[in-house]
Amino acid sequence: MLPSSLPRSITCLLDRFRGCFTAPTFTTFCGLACGFWAQPGLRTVCGMLIGARLQQAWHHSRAHRFFATARWSADQLGLVLLDLTLATLVPAGAPVRLVCDDTLMRRSGRTIFGAAWHHDPLAPGRHRIAWANNWVVLGVLVDLPLLPHRPVCLPILARLWQPGHTPGRLDLATELVKLVCGHLGDRRVDLVCDGAYAGRQLRGLPAQATVTVRLRADAALHRLPPPRRPGQRGRPRSKGDRLPDLTLLAGMVATPFALHQVTRYGRHGVAAIACFTCLWPSVFGTRPVQVVLVRAPEAPDGFDLALVSTDLAATPAELVERYAGRWQVEVCFREARQDAGVGQARNRTRLAVQRTVPFGLVCYSLAIVWYAQHGHHPADLAARRALAPWYQSKAAPSVADMLAKLRRVLIAAQYRQGQAPEPTLPEILEVQAAWADAIA
Repeated sequence: MLPSSLPRSITCLLDRFRGCFTAPTFTTFCGLACGFWAQPGLRTVCGMLIGARLQQAWHHSRAHRFFATARWSADQLGLVLLDLTLATLVPAGAPVRLVCDDTLMRRSGRTIFGAAWHHDPLAPGRHRIAWANNWVVLGVLVDLPLLPHRPVCLPILARLWQPGHTPGRLDLATELVKLVCGHLGDRRVDLVCDGAYAGRQLRGLPAQATVTVRLRADAALHRLPPPRRPGQRGRPRSKGDRLPDLTLLAGMVATPFALHQVTRYGRHGVAAIACFTCLWPSVFGTRPVQVVLVRAPEAPDGFDLALVSTDLAATPAELVERYAGRWQVEVCFREARQDAGVGQARNRTRLAVQRTVPFGLVCYSLAIVWYAQHGHHPADLAARRALAPWYQSKAAPSVADMLAKLRRVLIAAQYRQGQAPEPTLPEILEVQAAWADAIA
């Protein structure tokens, strides 16, 4: 499946990445990317080659050398993807919404670079550990008209975390955010993280970046420094008096809880929200922050969620909705691993391990960008509903549907090369159902 035989809608997207590679390496990149999309089975390196129907035209060492020795940068690949995403899916001048988290890619074997024992909350049993590579991933949130009920997280950059050999996960996350901010210039960036990424390293982010994280219940909060009195001598105070713990604050009558309409996880509802400005010296130093406490409208006291944000201009409801969008990175990890097959490659050397997962994440994001531009047709969903009863209740396409549509377009392009007539939609659905039964 060479670039000359690809549909124009796909070649236009892949041409954006031509500057990241030499001419021969770019041809290999196009072939492996198309093999990643067209492969319904395992997305190993040889699996991508088979998916692209190039196993007889290319030796398998060419595909392995692309990850292990070729000269290209995964960071440059992600920044080009970021430019493409902002140009096509984000309104001009709108803030760039970033979300950061880490995920595990399970591996097997002692000689794999960067693999170690990590806590895996998804593992069965009492001892939730896994031998895996741990990746810190930075994604951008976009709103798609075909998915009006939730945003979509498109991963763009990733760093491999090795306990004891690399900086911590928060250091890697701030490094990725600084890379994006330096690439975007003065454009505003809104970063959302989980509570595990609340640390003093966030102070080093550029001024254009705002941070919204979950607040720990034992956080030491302080009032803003009092104004300096006339004639007062000595160094001005950098912080005010210590505030009570969040549990006490939420139970105090003076804490201003009010009802707000918020949209969280695709649902509209009412929540009781309290918001006040203070300092969190151990994390943000002397920078003022907003603290938001959220609880059910009927709750007499306490709180269900505590947030802290450096964005002082945002309303409490906006901060709650902004943090709720962080969940899409968890959805992205599930879809990337189980639907797209990211992390199934069995590389072992340093460069190959460091590049294969970012390459797969870029392919995953690029498939969604392609579908949003060229692949979404309401007639496809109507045809699927007519042929498959389980599509009757489906209101919007999933990532699996997007990958299936892209695979169908790639297969049709090969048929148009004279190998066979273009398959119809019922034939494609029958083949996909047979593949699903075989894999199950």
